[in-house]
Amino acid sequence: MKICMPVEVNEGLLSKPFGHFGSAPMFLVYDSESKEVSALDNGDLGHEHGKCQPIKALSGNVVDAVIVGGIGQGAIVKLNSMGIKVYKALGATLKENIDLFNENKLNEFPSNHTCSHDGCNHH
Repeated sequence: MKICMPVEVNEGLLSKPFGHFGSAPMFLVYDSESKEVSALDNGDLGHEHGKCQPIKALSGNVVDAVIVGGIGQGAIVKLNSMGIKVYKALGATLKENIDLFNENKLNEFPSNHTCSHDGCNHH
C-alpha cells in the first residue's frame, strides 16, 4: 500500500503533515511493503483555489491513501473517484500518522467536507 502525506519539508518519517493538500510544496509517499519513503514535488502547486488536480499534483503517481491536515471538497471527490481514501492527520509526524492509520485510528474525510473547518489557513 502507498500512503501519501503532504509536507512542507522532507524529514523522512519525522516529517510533519502540511495543513492543506493543494498548497503543499511536496508529498511524501510511504510504501508499506518496502518501508521506503519517496518525495514528490507538487506538480499543481500554482493552481487556482478550488481547482486542484490531485493526479497532476502527485506528478501522475498513484497512491492508495492520503493523510492530510486539511483538504477541500473538490480534491476529496477527485481522489475518491480514483479509489484513493483521504484521512485526517492526527499525529505530529508521518510515522505517527502511519501507525495510527495501521491501527484504524484515523478518520476518513467525508466527500462533502469543506476545508474551512480544518483551520488550514491556506486562504
